Amino acid sequence: MENQAVQEFHVTYFDADCGRARSEVFDTLEDAERFACRHCHGEDSWAVVDAVTVERVQIAA
Repeated sequence: MENQAVQEFHVTYFDADCGRARSEVFDTLEDAERFACRHCHGEDSWAVVDAVTVERVQIAA
């Protein structure tokens, strides 16, 4: 069994259509920032990008 630390990027944002905070997960910072920018278009809109390190376990066959 081999552990690998992988970084993924979580975007938490306000969805004005439903009035709730939501989140999405991306593999690259560029994709996360692009998504966040698309959701910051109005006065009440906001988005936060967090880098998260995740331990992935790979089991040898």
